[in-house]
Amino acid sequence: MNQLIGKYTEELLKENQENFIVPAENVATVLYNHPLEHALLVLSKVGYAKIPVLDSEDRLVGLISLANIVNKMMGLTGFEYQLLEGLTVADVMEVNVPKVKQTEELEDILHLLVDASFLPVVNEDNVFEGIMTRKEILKSVNHLVHELDRRFVIEPKTVLKK
Repeated sequence: MNQLIGKYTEELLKENQENFIVPAENVATVLYNHPLEHALLVLSKVGYAKIPVLDSEDRLVGLISLANIVNKMMGLTGFEYQLLEGLTVADVMEVNVPKVKQTEELEDILHLLVDASFLPVVNEDNVFEGIMTRKEILKSVNHLVHELDRRFVIEPKTVLKK
């Protein structure tokens, strides 16, 4: 993709980039072969709507959300918890989800975060390294808008006609 973010803008955005990624050890996850009831408990306990799903080698295989599980529990007369019996996370998880590497261009990350509250971060072998959250990126955008005029003289390149 073409680099559309200006050099100085990107520098200001990246001043807090050490906070962009929440490390894997601080992120709630489930394994794809866990019982679906376990995923429901984890999601309920951590208070997040969606979490990463890993395999036994810590590779990202998908995402699971409360909505995925609740949809599976919907019976003809309402919620039927017994519909989860015997199902695993793999039976309802989202696959082929957007993910990024730590070396991803900021421009691409910003585009992906428009539709996602977080992006899983993986290495070259698809091993889960953490998540990049919209919240942390927005903190950097906030920093940018407050620092830009303090550090730079901003002038229009051309005079705008009224």
